[in-house]
Amino acid sequence: MWAITPEEMVAIKLSLRVATVAMLVSLPFGVLVAYVLSRGRFPGKILLDGLVHLPLVLPPVVTGYILLVLFGRRGTFGAFLEQTFGLVLSFRWTGAALAAAIMSFPLMVRAIRLSMDAIDRRSEEAAATLGASPIWVFFTVTFPLALPGIIAGSMLAFAKAMGEFGATITFVSNIPGETQTIPGAIYAYTQTPGGDAGAFRLSVVAVALSFAALIASELMSRRAGQRRAGFE
Repeated sequence: MWAITPEEMVAIKLSLRVATVAMLVSLPFGVLVAYVLSRGRFPGKILLDGLVHLPLVLPPVVTGYILLVLFGRRGTFGAFLEQTFGLVLSFRWTGAALAAAIMSFPLMVRAIRLSMDAIDRRSEEAAATLGASPIWVFFTVTFPLALPGIIAGSMLAFAKAMGEFGATITFVSNIPGETQTIPGAIYAYTQTPGGDAGAFRLSVVAVALSFAALIASELMSRRAGQRRAGFE
């Protein structure tokens, strides 16, 4: 009842791998987009904001289908990536990471943007008046002050990526050992007679991992917040 089977351990490890890659790859883009939305003043900003948050309101299956059309072997980007770099995303764990990254991206951007919005602009303006370039101001003032939000956004994205299912199963299917993460394995168990015990075990693991990510986020955000207070 309580013993994790080798197949379940594979799904757990794959979930951690997919969520970690999704978070790390999307983090630089998340910081950049959050900064643009927080500090930018340009036509079409509201459209960019809507596009970033679109995965939150779209049915996950729709997002997965769009990924399949664009990044499948015959898709515009998928064919290019395969021919140029030999990178195949559809029906591979890399595609699961891409789907998880896209579905978790809005949560990451929102947390980071809120943190940047809360920064006292006078700190950035003071650095600029002393001759610092915009890039230098960002890395020496904005980034350290926004660090609690960056950490929180990263952990939220990780937790969301761990639980992503709809877009993933549409884009890369539910292949054991290749694309079957914890949610996919739970779904497979629910479709199998006598699979309740396995579904329960993996559900407990999913809750524990997600809760641990949120606790880690809170602890790291507090520590970063203390450093921020000292910086200000």
